[in-house]
Amino acid sequence: MAYLSPLLAAGLTIVAGFILFSALGKNPLEAFHTFFIYPIRDLNGIAELLLKASPLMLIAVGLACGYRANVWNIGAEGQLILGAIFAGGVALYFYGSDSKLVLPAMVLAGAVGGMLWASIPAFLRTRFNTNEILVSLMLVYVANLLLSWLVHEPWRDPEGLNFPQSKQFTETALYPMLIEGTRLNFGFLISLAAIAAGYVFLNRSFMGFQMRVAGLADAAAKYAGFSGRRMIWLGIL
Repeated sequence: MAYLSPLLAAGLTIVAGFILFSALGKNPLEAFHTFFIYPIRDLNGIAELLLKASPLMLIAVGLACGYRANVWNIGAEGQLILGAIFAGGVALYFYGSDSKLVLPAMVLAGAVGGMLWASIPAFLRTRFNTNEILVSLMLVYVANLLLSWLVHEPWRDPEGLNFPQSKQFTETALYPMLIEGTRLNFGFLISLAAIAAGYVFLNRSFMGFQMRVAGLADAAAKYAGFSGRRMIWLGIL
């Protein structure tokens, strides 16, 4: 049953797409080829797909932990943006540095930034019983506006021809490439490691067991002495 929903969604997408393209007078098979096959026709296309999937994989791991505990955080985009802002701030602060510690510091700062942003709906939920769905969603727009302000004002590159962008990061602030000639970098391997760690955490740890119990039966979790507030914080962070 766990695999039925995505398979059903994929099947309905194909059926709906077939009907839509046929109604528009287009060949559905050619359209599907353009959408699903053409972008990955070569190594560079596959690398781009994996590159774009890497942050989504990280987001999915974090959200899966929350959903297991019945905590509905849908503001992962905003938390990703804040993580990027914190990491970018470190890169710009140490701009021009040759230290190999810049990249690890960026990773750590990114994690802290995302957790700080996620702590807002967690605090409001546990302190005032607010709806984490609405709070986390609204914070996405705040994060986008904050990023826009940074690249338009204090972080704008004075040599960037007035484009809203920061300075280009130096090599020490970038992940090494995995495949030469493509943009696929070491971040993809980190995402794979995060998936494995998330699986072990949810299915092989006592804390993951607590989260699953809290998500399936809140009353049973309370009876067992599991802290509901703690599960909310863990699920969102």
